[in-house]
Amino acid sequence: MIITDKGEALEIILKQEILAIFQGASEMGPRALGNRSLLFDPRNKDGKTIVNKVKKREWYRPFAATITKEKLNSYFFEHNGDGRYMLFTYNVREQYKEKFKNILSNENNCRLQVLDKNQNVNYFNLIKELSYHTDFEIVLNTSLNLPGEPLVEDLNDLEEMMTRSNLKYAYLPDINKLIIKH
Repeated sequence: MIITDKGEALEIILKQEILAIFQGASEMGPRALGNRSLLFDPRNKDGKTIVNKVKKREWYRPFAATITKEKLNSYFFEHNGDGRYMLFTYNVREQYKEKFKNILSNENNCRLQVLDKNQNVNYFNLIKELSYHTDFEIVLNTSLNLPGEPLVEDLNDLEEMMTRSNLKYAYLPDINKLIIKH
């Protein structure tokens, strides 16, 4: 594995590659909230297939996403629930059904994490920077683990996951590094 500068992390997603993000403390519970997550561009028409090559999930299961709080109402219909913890589904606006089909269920909704900058500044900044190139403040987000395995907890777990899967890139914003598997 080669460790390079963090500037390449954004380019990984823009090149339609999967990027692991590993930072801070692990999330509690079943949701990936930007500390232990696999990230991908939700606009890619083959997104489910590409991410499933790493996740090894059933083909029919929809993925979740993280969206900035500012853009939630632009792409989805808001409801009264607190979206910080990815507990609710949101119905997509008609004009985005095709664009975001990789994160939508058959009912055209998505389990979303609604992200505010104060919740996770590194993750928020990555999504904001991505939006300057894609015009969308949203990213496919799924947990950093393999089927039947717990979330990646430490760097040894991350190395093992990268060794046992097709995952090539892991971004560690706490130390401004990108790990690349060769």
